[in-house]
Amino acid sequence: MPLFAGFATSISLIVAIGAQNAFVLRQGLRREHVLPVVLTCALSDALLISSGILGLGALLTRSQLALDLAKFGGAAFLYTYAALAAKRAFNPGAITPADHAPAALRSVVLTCLGFTYLNPHVYLDTVVLLGSLANQRGTDGRWLYGLGAVTASFSWFFALGFFSGKLAKVFARPRAWQFLDSAIALIMASLATWMLLP
Repeated sequence: MPLFAGFATSISLIVAIGAQNAFVLRQGLRREHVLPVVLTCALSDALLISSGILGLGALLTRSQLALDLAKFGGAAFLYTYAALAAKRAFNPGAITPADHAPAALRSVVLTCLGFTYLNPHVYLDTVVLLGSLANQRGTDGRWLYGLGAVTASFSWFFALGFFSGKLAKVFARPRAWQFLDSAIALIMASLATWMLLP
């Protein structure tokens, strides 16, 4: 059935550790603006998947300029965030979230949008791959497939954002945040480097 096929394919793509997931996890652990963050991620996926079903994927793969802009812009964004995460990891006094005022909602949402739309991988997964797979289901099945994919996205981001807070006791120690931020810095830098490889 297209609905379940869309859900299964989408969830298998989303759960891979990436920049966006690492950011959602960090916000969930901080218990800071979690609902706006998970809604931004899930609604963005819904928009991108729908765009793919409507044919945007075919247009994107034909535009080298669009691919290059996403590639270099995304890499620069990820390297910057990697540097910020590394700075937090090497500065234990800046690690424990409880010691600092919450980040502004606007700043958090803009960062989340950056992780979503400056990552070429998200276009390949949602617009190109899921859009193509949905369109193979024909006129009747493509939107059911898309609905399944969008449902997977909402399920994953809400679970990651809200259930990660259950680990708050573990992350009450600065050392745990130091480890997390080190891992985030490594993931971001690795993804940025991978983006730039030919």
